[in-house]
Amino acid sequence: MSERTPIDGGILYDDNDTDDDDAIVGAGEAARPSLDIEWAETGAVDNTLRGAELIKAFVKHLPNSPGVYRMFNEAGDVLYVGKARSLKKRVSNYAQGRGHSNRIVRMIRETAHMEFVTTRTETEALLLEANLIKRLRPRFNVLLRDDKSFPYILVTGDHRAPAIYKHRGARSRKGAYFGPFASAGAVGRTINSLQRAFLLRTCTDSVFESRTRPCLLHQIKRCSAPCTHEISDAGYAELVTEAQDFLSGKSQTVKTTIARAMSEASEEMDFERAAIYRDRLAALSHVQAHQGINPAGVDEADVFAIHHEGGISCIQVFFFRTGQNWGNRAYFPKADPSLSPADVLNAFLAQFYDDKPCPRQILLSEPLEEQTLLAEALSEKSDYRVSILVPQRGEKKDLVGHVVSNAREAHGRKLAETASQGRLLEGFAKTFSLDRVPRRIEIYDNSHMMGSNAVGGMVVAGPEGFVKAQYRKFNIKSTDITPGDDFGMMKEVMTRRFSRLLKEDGKPDRTVDAGEDAAFPSWPDVILIDGGQGQMTAVRAILNELDITDSVVAIGVAKGVDREAGRERFFAPGRDSFSLPPRDPVLYFVQRMRDEAHRFAIGSHRARRKKEMVKNPLDEIAGVGPTRKRALLHHFGTAKAVSRAGLNDLAAVDGISQAVARLVYDHFHDEGRK
Repeated sequence: MSERTPIDGGILYDDNDTDDDDAIVGAGEAARPSLDIEWAETGAVDNTLRGAELIKAFVKHLPNSPGVYRMFNEAGDVLYVGKARSLKKRVSNYAQGRGHSNRIVRMIRETAHMEFVTTRTETEALLLEANLIKRLRPRFNVLLRDDKSFPYILVTGDHRAPAIYKHRGARSRKGAYFGPFASAGAVGRTINSLQRAFLLRTCTDSVFESRTRPCLLHQIKRCSAPCTHEISDAGYAELVTEAQDFLSGKSQTVKTTIARAMSEASEEMDFERAAIYRDRLAALSHVQAHQGINPAGVDEADVFAIHHEGGISCIQVFFFRTGQNWGNRAYFPKADPSLSPADVLNAFLAQFYDDKPCPRQILLSEPLEEQTLLAEALSEKSDYRVSILVPQRGEKKDLVGHVVSNAREAHGRKLAETASQGRLLEGFAKTFSLDRVPRRIEIYDNSHMMGSNAVGGMVVAGPEGFVKAQYRKFNIKSTDITPGDDFGMMKEVMTRRFSRLLKEDGKPDRTVDAGEDAAFPSWPDVILIDGGQGQMTAVRAILNELDITDSVVAIGVAKGVDREAGRERFFAPGRDSFSLPPRDPVLYFVQRMRDEAHRFAIGSHRARRKKEMVKNPLDEIAGVGPTRKRALLHHFGTAKAVSRAGLNDLAAVDGISQAVARLVYDHFHDEGRK
């Protein structure tokens, strides 16, 4: 990193004459969250100033160099992150007090502190800004929501018989990656068809090594069974090459080769082999039939279109790789209604590619003010040229028009869902006599099997439906709880949840209306408990103990007679238990929330139970990692055999030193000496 030198006011800057290649934002990493960024804090500004006066004081000490700035409110929360070609000129605009939208006026009024960092180029500033917005989620920025990673298809390259898998996350395993796909379902369907077309294995390496005869997938012609050498290694390698060629865009060549082989088998009267080739061709056609529109002139591109109406922006993205359409997804970024569609799309794109590989071409429905700068930044990040275009004619323009239509339709569906959710929340508030329409509802449920592997689940609902990023699970830890004691489990969940909430956020101020544009609250307005009067007594005891009875409304939902849906009893504070009419929309709304909590709790319990079932005694030995564990199991066969092995036998295993052998031996034999 280049040398940083303080100038007047204590603001830091980079020496632009340096030849150091390590900028604040590395060319290939776009300011990863682990990057150590030195934010300037000036001592020359009166800390009693606020708003425009504070900003004017900062402007006096700012350089005319590119950089990133942050604006904070009185509580220290980040209000806004912005980038500038010239920090001095950009920040001075806020201090002029004219020509600002209501959103900017509110932001300036709340500003109590600012911090700055300079970069060598504006492209670095753009990449850093995008990364910080995603990390900090400032209230007044355009925020990308539903930012989960995309799935890929992985053909492994570190085994004699490569496998084909669905993959998410870091590309740490050697092999060929194909994607991104828009959804896990799209990957699953594609792998399913590729299995039939190329007969590649999908089993884990451990299962592969343990096979002594072909599995069921070989019997139903979904795998060529390289595990038991039903196919030679050379023959399997040919299948792998064909699969990679198909996924790389050479689909027509692969289909022609298979069709030729089918004809040859037919001419040789080998109809059984010809039928296998026929089925493989049908599977490949099935893959392409489910890829929708496949424009011939687009080999590798992402296509974005935005539709903005009714205060909601919808951005639709289609993924094209190797000439194939690999799906689409709709996004609904949080943005001020006063922003133009181009501004929203510009902010969205920078955040979208912060942690994702970028294609060589991006097609847009709207021209962007910073289109050239964004292309330069993405090219710098990707180490190859990225072009951003707004097609004006031909096939690409038709393709963008198709994506615009999809954005418009998704926007309409979202508006209908939001309106419906708003009406349900209003009805919920009226039914349960709440002072205001709730913005955050938390629903709790427990799951266990005869008291073992007990888990408490919390799901969250708000004005836009379920907020899955806010879901939490609680592994029940208390040893004082009798197995199967639902009351005791609920007490632990409530105590842990609200004790932490009090510690991190303090009690909420219910006298202040946060407004519709406020961030999603961390405190619930209502908690729904899947249980009757007994559960509610336990929950209210915890709320009383924490002195938050006035901060949260607790409502119990007891299953109806014979556990029949539609006959639930509700337990709300200050009134007798009651039921709702069978066709009441609020009843369906509560049932849907309760069922989601039930689903989440059961899923968490099953995951924990499965983990316990496959737990290996070697996992408990500190200093024995995956490689050494694999070596021990490969040598002895089972963990039980390892536990019975002598010290010399353990030390004879490749990769196991005398010290590690002693560690393993003592783990299984020392208990009797204590």
